[in-house]
Amino acid sequence: MNKVYIALGTNIEPRDFYLSEALNLLEAHESIAIQQRSSIYETEPVGYLDQADFLNMVIEIQTLLEPIELLDTTQGIEEKLGRTRDIRFGPRTIDLDILLYNQENSTVDRLTLPHPRMSERAFVLVPLAEIAGDVILPDTGNTVREQLAELPQKELETVKKI
Repeated sequence: MNKVYIALGTNIEPRDFYLSEALNLLEAHESIAIQQRSSIYETEPVGYLDQADFLNMVIEIQTLLEPIELLDTTQGIEEKLGRTRDIRFGPRTIDLDILLYNQENSTVDRLTLPHPRMSERAFVLVPLAEIAGDVILPDTGNTVREQLAELPQKELETVKKI
């Protein structure tokens, strides 16, 4: 069984629906079991700023799927929920990012583990720290909590628990 952390994000209404539907579709998969869910956080957009605020959360799953199979599954859920990729970092119905897969540090085909830039992003680290603060990030060697403490306060203020 593989332990995986996945970030979920949405900023197209109805945001609550897209989060809950993505969770339902993950849970319905025969090879995925959701173990933990963070709280939901409202966050300001990063990169492309001319868009609505996001709802973000992180889940821990157990899965029998290999990394690429899991990526195919998450991208299939995004597609089913109407995700389009028109603008880099732009609005989305749902975004499912594989953050950590066991403690792997690798790049295969379309997937880099751990997720690139996750250790710089409060909207990922805050919910991840809530459910996995002591997990070591293979790319930095820090725990999630330690990595979060290195972010500027200004960055942390963009993430609000709802």
